[in-house]
Amino acid sequence: MNTLLKLSTKALLAGAIALSTASFAAAADISGAGATFPYPIYAKWADAYKKKTGNGLNYQSIGSGGGIKQIEARTVTFGATDKPLGGDELKKNMLVQFPTVMGGIVPVVNIEGIKPGELVLDGDTLAKIFMGEITQWNDEAIQKLNPDAKLPDAAIAVVHRSDGSGTTFNFTYYLGDVSSEWKENIGVNTSVEWPVGIGAKGNEGVAANVGQTANSIGYVEYAYALQNKMTYADMMNKDGKKVAPEAKAFEAAAKGADWSSQPGFGVILANQPGADTWPMTAATFILIHSDPQSPEDAAEALKFFDWAYAEGDKMALDLDYIPMPDSVVEKIKAEWKQIEGDGKPVYAPNM
Repeated sequence: MNTLLKLSTKALLAGAIALSTASFAAAADISGAGATFPYPIYAKWADAYKKKTGNGLNYQSIGSGGGIKQIEARTVTFGATDKPLGGDELKKNMLVQFPTVMGGIVPVVNIEGIKPGELVLDGDTLAKIFMGEITQWNDEAIQKLNPDAKLPDAAIAVVHRSDGSGTTFNFTYYLGDVSSEWKENIGVNTSVEWPVGIGAKGNEGVAANVGQTANSIGYVEYAYALQNKMTYADMMNKDGKKVAPEAKAFEAAAKGADWSSQPGFGVILANQPGADTWPMTAATFILIHSDPQSPEDAAEALKFFDWAYAEGDKMALDLDYIPMPDSVVEKIKAEWKQIEGDGKPVYAPNM
């Protein structure tokens, strides 16, 4: 597994370098920074878009907290976050927010003899593991959920994010929704005071640490689990059904979402009802100024996402992300018209 992780990490780093150095190749290249959750699909889109248009994407995969800070400081054309900002924050910073894709957050483990999908957890047990209340893999609560699994009499090594992270926000939101103890004592945020475990930066860092640490558990976006061939756990969902992390389970969680109910389409998809739903489903969002310093750069960024909505669905599905419904995309494009430069919208349909 370590060899695979090293290869995957090298591939991600190579992609990051390619995206970064591409910014010197063409004046029209787009700058963005933020969430690591969507990095695999943004990298794939960027490569295809570069081949089609000649324009590149310089995207820094630094975490949602960093993305929010950079867009607020106007050092990038767009920021990316998995924690949607509220209406007051958007208004205060003159930001337009919109979702790009949806995906799933999954628990990943490194336990000898356990293969992907052979372990199942529920929300309460997962919360107790990350609170340090369940410390051994052969704990009665885990064994009850997995009567046929050969779980070791070994200490659980917890790995969590060390940076400000929208993945952490959605993960802790879910744990707070299923565990009042978690909500009261740990809370829900992009960064929390973890009672136990070691921190790692980005989905990449958590994936690498889990892969290198025996008897460990962490949480990553599903694409990272797939790319690194990691062992993920199935989950018991809100309806008490065992579900595997896969596209149809993420789609089921998003099916009933009312995207217009929140400013900037900021809907939380965690712990949705339904027999087929994955309980840790989340959307990822883009932030762009409604009064950009460079209307030309803003227009280029919107052209990229316009193309991604039109041409990028299959690429998203190949990485087990769920594309946004067409009806939501139309509403998103209507919101883009409030992004103005010199008093004129920088986005026009079919531009």
